[in-house]
Amino acid sequence: MASHIRDINLWESGELKINWVRAHMPLLGGLEKEFAQTRPFAGLKVALSVHMEAKTAHLCEVLAAGGAEMYATGCNPLSTQDDVAAALVHQGLNVFAIHGATPEEYEEDLRSVLRVGPNLIIDDGGDLVTLMHKEFPELIPGVIGGCEETTTGILRLRAMDRAGSLRFPMMLVNDADSKHLFDNRYGTGQSVWNGINRTTNLIVAGKSVVVAGYGLCGKGVAMRAKGLGAKVIVTEVDPVKAMEAVMDGFQVMRMREAAAIGDLFVTVTGCKDIITTKDFWRMKDGAICCNAGHFDVEVAVAGLKEIAVSHHPARENIEAYTLENGRTIYIIAEGRLVNLAAGDGHPAEIMDMSFAIQALSARYLVEHRDSLTARLNDVPREIDHEIARRKLADWGITIDTLTPEQYTYIYG
Repeated sequence: MASHIRDINLWESGELKINWVRAHMPLLGGLEKEFAQTRPFAGLKVALSVHMEAKTAHLCEVLAAGGAEMYATGCNPLSTQDDVAAALVHQGLNVFAIHGATPEEYEEDLRSVLRVGPNLIIDDGGDLVTLMHKEFPELIPGVIGGCEETTTGILRLRAMDRAGSLRFPMMLVNDADSKHLFDNRYGTGQSVWNGINRTTNLIVAGKSVVVAGYGLCGKGVAMRAKGLGAKVIVTEVDPVKAMEAVMDGFQVMRMREAAAIGDLFVTVTGCKDIITTKDFWRMKDGAICCNAGHFDVEVAVAGLKEIAVSHHPARENIEAYTLENGRTIYIIAEGRLVNLAAGDGHPAEIMDMSFAIQALSARYLVEHRDSLTARLNDVPREIDHEIARRKLADWGITIDTLTPEQYTYIYG
């Protein structure tokens, strides 16, 4: 067993966190029992890079129950919970993750889970897959395939696919209906505001909240902001999504105009330079900025540091930057993922669905290893529907089914 963690003695509090989410993740619980019987990953090494917190830990347990030799790391230095990492190591898993790791430490932890020569990769944001192609090409023949969790990671994969550089199959887990329709909208919507509220301890009602990006994640953030009593402004580059925001009852304008109005800004785009130094100059004194996209490039924190005459910690996980005009801008969690760097991430019941798709997609890769090619693969519809049926059953809900005549009428 190998590890790079903060302190193994933290394992007991980490185990409490894992026990809590385990009790609220029935889909993974069911798969854990099935996998323990069928052992679909026996003899295989799995490299995982996902936010190292309790729900991810349970996914690691489920894969390990299926026979996988787990090598796990985080996908964001500030989302790692040291006690959870310690709990997994205490169970006998290989974990390389430390909260607040330097960029160098973070990359070395990624390398640590790749050097072992993984057969399967579970990725969140694309760092593992990118690094495998860049630094460990000699190990690629041993890779059966991988699963990608996020929109940002899929964007990176599509770029690799267009360039013809992707060398093993990847499952687009984020694009599964039972993932993105619920995780991205309801999971992000709730967890972002959990992170903001617990970090700032300020009221949302009556404030002007600017949501940059109106994809499913942005829709969830805007919906919850409205429910908390905020006046919501949306910024977009896609004209269709902008129309959606208008018809959903939100103001839509350019960031240039919104910068002068907003009290609280949330970027949810997956792109860079959404809030720039030009925008900071236009903001009110006391404006608060945070990011709900995967990487810390949406809010130009580096540019803010350059134009600020001073900065200091204003509260735990909030930095205050004072400009020459005397106004102060606050940044939550260094511009990293606010729902994880300043919170516990998505609710357990949401990640139960997302991680169940991860587990079943990983099994699909193993079962179809001889027929899949080095390309992007959608999660099969039967996996999507299996997750939905299991979730409905957990809720005690039954639904209608098509009669043979109805099936013929629709599908011929």
